[in-house]
Amino acid sequence: MIRVLVCDDQPLIRTGFATIIDAQPDMAVAGECGDGHTAVSLARDLSPDVVVMDVRMPGLNGIEATARLAGAGVQHPVKVLVVTTFNLDEYVYESLRAGASGFLLKDAPPAHLLHGIRTVATGAALLAPEVTRQLVGRYASRILPSHGAAGDTPLSARELEVLRLIANGLSNTEIAATLVISHETVKTYVSRILTKLDLRDRVQAVVYAYRNGLAS
Repeated sequence: MIRVLVCDDQPLIRTGFATIIDAQPDMAVAGECGDGHTAVSLARDLSPDVVVMDVRMPGLNGIEATARLAGAGVQHPVKVLVVTTFNLDEYVYESLRAGASGFLLKDAPPAHLLHGIRTVATGAALLAPEVTRQLVGRYASRILPSHGAAGDTPLSARELEVLRLIANGLSNTEIAATLVISHETVKTYVSRILTKLDLRDRVQAVVYAYRNGLAS
């Protein structure tokens, strides 16, 4: 059973999400709230498997709440799935940098929300390649290196090549076709990249690439 905490300041959306989630045989709503401070408190008290987090909420916004629950240095990070509206997509990068495992648009069909929750609950990242190109790439000029440089990375030349393709939004299948290698080989490279850089998932790999000037 996947226990979900729903955090959104709009009661109708919050209730809608909760209704959809509770209707699933493998999910249950652990709690609901409408602001970031309560989200952090409830997440720590209830230990949900996934937090569905809105971005713009009163008091403490969803990005800051995500950082407190899943950011660097958090001893027991919580899996966070951020939801946002399309015209607020400038917040997506900051959400991912704060530690979110993925994001969805609020107008996505219910099936996408459920798929996102299940994906994040398994420890995987929900990062659609085409959305990566559109959102992260759009704000690349704002997020280019604040620290580090390509020469500082512990990755091999081939691993750097794979990381750049991940950051450009390619799936494992697309990377395999581009580099003319097997799908399993790509998975091995991705695993090595995450291990060497001490990253949790592909979302963090994309953020790392942009922050260190490895993607454009």
